[in-house]
Amino acid sequence: MLAAEYGDKLLKQSEAEWLPVVRAKAIAMMMDMIKGDLAALNIKHDVFFSERSLNEKGKDQVGATIEWLRAKGDVYEGRLPPPKGAPVEDYEDREQTLFRATAFGDDVDRPLKKSDGSYTYFASDIAYHKTKFDRGFLTMVDVWGADHGGYIKRVQAAIKAVTSDKATLDVKIVQLVKLLRNGEPVKMSKRSGDFVTLREVVDEVGSDAVRFMMLFRKNDAVLDFDLAKVIEQSKDNAVFYVQYGHARGHSIFKNARTAVTALPAETAKRVEFLADAKIERLSDSVELSLIRQIALFPRIVEAAAVAHEPHRIAFYLYDLARVGTCRIYASLSRMMQKSPSRVWPWFRVSSRFWLLASPYSASMLQTRCDRRDFAVYAG
Repeated sequence: MLAAEYGDKLLKQSEAEWLPVVRAKAIAMMMDMIKGDLAALNIKHDVFFSERSLNEKGKDQVGATIEWLRAKGDVYEGRLPPPKGAPVEDYEDREQTLFRATAFGDDVDRPLKKSDGSYTYFASDIAYHKTKFDRGFLTMVDVWGADHGGYIKRVQAAIKAVTSDKATLDVKIVQLVKLLRNGEPVKMSKRSGDFVTLREVVDEVGSDAVRFMMLFRKNDAVLDFDLAKVIEQSKDNAVFYVQYGHARGHSIFKNARTAVTALPAETAKRVEFLADAKIERLSDSVELSLIRQIALFPRIVEAAAVAHEPHRIAFYLYDLARVGTCRIYASLSRMMQKSPSRVWPWFRVSSRFWLLASPYSASMLQTRCDRRDFAVYAG
């Protein structure tokens, strides 16, 4: 691409001249790849935020944020004691610009400038989160790698300072994904350039399988992602099991229309049609067990939203599919053969369930990251 656009022009330039051009082109190409991968997973971000934008085009938002905090008394010039347990030779006793993090719950005050006068990464983090608050965000969620766990308290302290304790930060620590094939690790090496990209995984097993398996665990748990297992048609594959349960549920209504010919095929009309069904006829323990499980759905969704833990919905759908597939389908099949009218009340309850709890509903597989930033810290 560079050769097609610039020919041999860049070869004749000094590093100071060609490096900014190549860097900008490389970042743009990588961002296009990231956006393509997200689109393949049906994930949408409204804002892509670059750290570099904080100090571009004559702006110095990092410096402005530091001075704003200084005016509030939260930034000062001072010295830090040697860090506990660190080699003495790594410690530099000098006066530096410090954020008064201990006033907001952190263990030590934090440097905002390096010895060469440039800003620390932490200073940029403060400025970025301040822009979030200035744009109206009071609840912020950051997703970090497992090696950044020690960074949480200082950023939470900074957000308390820049928002006057009006905003909160929930940091989700994400563990690594172990890629397997038939139980054997897929060998990868960054040094040799031998690795499997997310897009390759999506192309091989499908976006629904990737999305569901990424959610079928807590964010801080290591995920063993077996490329062969997620397309296996067995109860050991959570993706298939939920899809199978969903298909079984719809097949109940399909079969029911042979006994109750007036039963609408469309879900919304079916709910209205069954509104007057006598639910007091539901007395079987298997029926009641499923109804109790169905009744949990609104609370599960609410709890998942409040706690920022979408895995709760994935767990729920799997458990529900296990109950419905293993017990309900067989029970209803027998019931429809013996007494079709007795199934009507169950249809009334389950119609509402399949309307709400489909694994392909917006709550599960059609996620949109409305008004959330995808912050890209590319130097």
